[in-house]
Amino acid sequence: MSIKALICDDSSFARKQIQKSLPQSWDFEVSQAKNGVECIEALKAGKGEILFLDLNMPEMDGYQVLEAIQAQNIQVIVIVVSGDIQPEAQKRVMMLGALEFIKKPVDVKALEKVLDEKDVYEKLTNGAVLELSDVIRDGFKEIVNVSMGLGVDLLARVLDAFVIMPIPNVNMLEVSELVMTLNQVSESKDVSAICQGFIGSGIAGEALILFSDSSMADIADLMKFKSELTEQVELELLMDISSILSGTCLQGISRQLDIKFSQGHPVVLGRDIKMEDLFKRNGSRWKKMLTIEMPIRIENRNINCDLLLLFTEDSIPRFNELLEYLIE
Repeated sequence: MSIKALICDDSSFARKQIQKSLPQSWDFEVSQAKNGVECIEALKAGKGEILFLDLNMPEMDGYQVLEAIQAQNIQVIVIVVSGDIQPEAQKRVMMLGALEFIKKPVDVKALEKVLDEKDVYEKLTNGAVLELSDVIRDGFKEIVNVSMGLGVDLLARVLDAFVIMPIPNVNMLEVSELVMTLNQVSESKDVSAICQGFIGSGIAGEALILFSDSSMADIADLMKFKSELTEQVELELLMDISSILSGTCLQGISRQLDIKFSQGHPVVLGRDIKMEDLFKRNGSRWKKMLTIEMPIRIENRNINCDLLLLFTEDSIPRFNELLEYLIE
């Protein structure tokens, strides 16, 4: 489900800059207009659910566009992006129905803040992204199951051991439900958490591997590591296992859905990245999330970990679109 964005500015440079500043995890269908006349025509043609509007333009300026939108009852969310930062200019555009005013040049974080605080995504999607049909849920479960099979197979070959194949558990959760648990994890000495961000094709999220009650001696033995087990060495071993599981699983998902993920470097939760920063990565908003949980066990070894794939709520429309295409 694409969001139709219209960028209206007489400067092609400014239009490109705004487009580059849009959240990468949102599925945008972007159109452009170089003046107010073209803007109104594009809006009437249904090319704008959200409008990024300059003020000072030839033929028809931003104020006139806002007046026309009101007069013609055009349904669109308007964010004014202008170099005219006079308090009166800002006051006027708000009185004319603009949602917010952002000064030029566009600051990515400032734009993200506006979109977040104004609940723009919910307004554009009417909250439809927060529901998963049984068909979509089952489809996603099967795709993850196949992908996890690849990860388990590679891990089993590397460790020369039998890995108990997990059954994926797919749910929609409030972020608050997970934050408390992860805060405890990041503070616990008995649990290690490795996380890796990923983004691409309108989808963004985090892959987490949680190691609990696992014997580092067993892990080192299976990884054929014979030297002294220092804290740094133990961390590197956990990183290796995490990369195998999360990396292979994400590759399997991307191949089945014919998309590409760009993956960040794995980091340790609580050490390399703070809990409060985890859900701010990838420029995405986290209120609800699609979670896939997979407990992983090594037969006859004291090695236990859980793979969590967390997808931002604004990734779900793209997933629905891809899965519906595969089902048809």
